Amino acid sequence: MAAGLKTALVTGAGSGIGKASALALAEAGFTVILAGRRAEALAAVAAEIAAGGGTALAVPTDVADPAAVEALFATIVARFGRLDVLFNNAGRNAGATPFADYPLDQWNAVVAVNLTGVFLCAQAAFRLMQSQTPRGGRIINNGSISAHSPRPNSLAYTATKHAVTGITKSIALDGRPFDIVCGQIDIGNAATDLTERMTRGVLQPNGEMLPEDRMDVAVVGRSVAHMASLPLDANVLFMTVMASKMPFVGRG
Repeated sequence: MAAGLKTALVTGAGSGIGKASALALAEAGFTVILAGRRAEALAAVAAEIAAGGGTALAVPTDVADPAAVEALFATIVARFGRLDVLFNNAGRNAGATPFADYPLDQWNAVVAVNLTGVFLCAQAAFRLMQSQTPRGGRIINNGSISAHSPRPNSLAYTATKHAVTGITKSIALDGRPFDIVCGQIDIGNAATDLTERMTRGVLQPNGEMLPEDRMDVAVVGRSVAHMASLPLDANVLFMTVMASKMPFVGRG
């Protein structure tokens, strides 16, 4: 590995928050490993980073598959020898489904990505960070506003995002002897393809459908890059980045 090279892994890097964060990390000087299920989308992000003078490696990966995660980290070790930052961003939702009607297969699908995938990637990163020289590194988990407060009919997504908060706190504690720090970014209404529907109306707790404000997703990317660039003796344990007028603070 070249002296002074900083490496960052972003999961779910093919679009949205993952893409914005990968671009911001590359601009901040990181060599970025792009993980996600869609090879074509990852390649496009890697090309955009290269066009801006940065370096990126696309590694198609299903974070819910232990063998795929193992292969991803084997590639990181072979190519770069270390990992400085993991942004555990990959996640999925299942649409609004009333609690009483929530199917088990839908629950399992959300848990596999949002919880098991976070665990698998964080554990692999932790093992590498505690054994590399110099040791240590930073893990950043994507928690979401739903780590604090649910939307109607969002059982699995809300449950997994609350659980991510517990993972963040546990890694932040267990990583201390190895100079591994862990923080969480909780994001509200970033403007991506997935949140386009919010401009037309989102179900509110009182049963109304109301449009909601969004913010530029690039703001999230810059926030992740800021967290990633801190020295290991400092940590943003929790950061909330949200559209200023979204219905979260107060009664909406």
